[in-house]
Amino acid sequence: MPVFQYEAMDNTGLEVKDTIEAPSEQEAQQQIREKGFFVTKIQERTRAKKKGAKKGAEKKPARPQGKKKGGTFSIGGVRSKHLCTFTRQLSTLQDAGLPILRSLRILEGQSKPGPLKNALIGVIDDIEGGSTLSEAMSKQPKAFDNLYVNMVKAGEAGGALEVILQRLAEFKEKAQSLKRKVIGAMIYPAAVITVAGGIVFFIMYYIIPKFKKIFEDFDTELPGITITLIAFSDWVVNYWFLIPAIPISIYVVIKIIKKNKTGAFVMDWIALRVPLLGKIIEKSIIARISRTLGTLIASGVPILEALIIARDTAGNAVFRRAFENIYAAIREGESMAVPLKEARIVDDMVVNMVDVGEETGALDTMLYKVADVYEEEVEVLVDGLVNLLEPLMVVILGLIVGFIVIALFMPLIKLLNDLS
Repeated sequence: MPVFQYEAMDNTGLEVKDTIEAPSEQEAQQQIREKGFFVTKIQERTRAKKKGAKKGAEKKPARPQGKKKGGTFSIGGVRSKHLCTFTRQLSTLQDAGLPILRSLRILEGQSKPGPLKNALIGVIDDIEGGSTLSEAMSKQPKAFDNLYVNMVKAGEAGGALEVILQRLAEFKEKAQSLKRKVIGAMIYPAAVITVAGGIVFFIMYYIIPKFKKIFEDFDTELPGITITLIAFSDWVVNYWFLIPAIPISIYVVIKIIKKNKTGAFVMDWIALRVPLLGKIIEKSIIARISRTLGTLIASGVPILEALIIARDTAGNAVFRRAFENIYAAIREGESMAVPLKEARIVDDMVVNMVDVGEETGALDTMLYKVADVYEEEVEVLVDGLVNLLEPLMVVILGLIVGFIVIALFMPLIKLLNDLS
């Protein structure tokens, strides 16, 4: 009968290494679970030895590092939508009692070629080589960030990986839902602005030069508004390639400024002070940090480590600096509410809820409530911004069209009067 070597966690989270005889790997898994252990790794001992002997006899060259078997070339990281779906599916498979390695193979097999499939191949290879799931995921930073790895690590230590994966899936789904709502609300204004910009460009590049030629043929004196319009049209005709270059240049300059720590702080501080848009940015950051921190604390991650991860998910230098001060204060023995109030990055309501959460031992629950409130406020603010943009766009487009019409018709009216 085959002998299986396994690693598992008991009910207290202690690691257990032992062997067991069973007719199949599934039967071995079942017997181990009946002992009250949570399997993290299992492998048939005889098969492992045969594989090692075979590799030694054939002396095959080692695979180059970074190139996994069956992987395909891909650029960029894993899309949040794909990672969200993967997390939910992995959570479901683990809840059904499947071994982690088999679950990963199932999900890797149904994944389309791309960054996620390559990351899963790497994770499977590392687990087969003796690594834990969190260790294997930490080697795939393009797919699994520090938040993901640390939560999985906490799940392995506590012997409740399926529960942690469920929380992680819910966290990813809520973050994806908020992002989708914000992007969806901005699609209409962005489409209108793009189409309007294209129409104005067409008028400036093709229509105005024809009127310019008419005015030159009749040698009539042009009013100042028409001269301004023709000058702008000449600039568009001669330097049209600068139109896409200007926003790209601004984006590059901002990126370069943000490479500097002081520059990043100043740019992020300015972004938070922009009317209405700054409030949306601020509240979305607070919602994201609160949900991240609440999820990590509920999963058993130590508070100091959770603060570091939450700080990195902020994406804003102002909040990052504030959380560094909060981290230092908690390390010195203070509660979280005191340095959070001194940082002045959140409302008093959030500070009081955190204070109550620390006193009652339900900090994770309070942070979830804060995240829910702020996510709802972000949705309301985004809807308000969209409702404000619609009449604003109508007014701006009306002014542009009115300017063009007046600038073109004033010399035409003068020309008709002269002819009559």
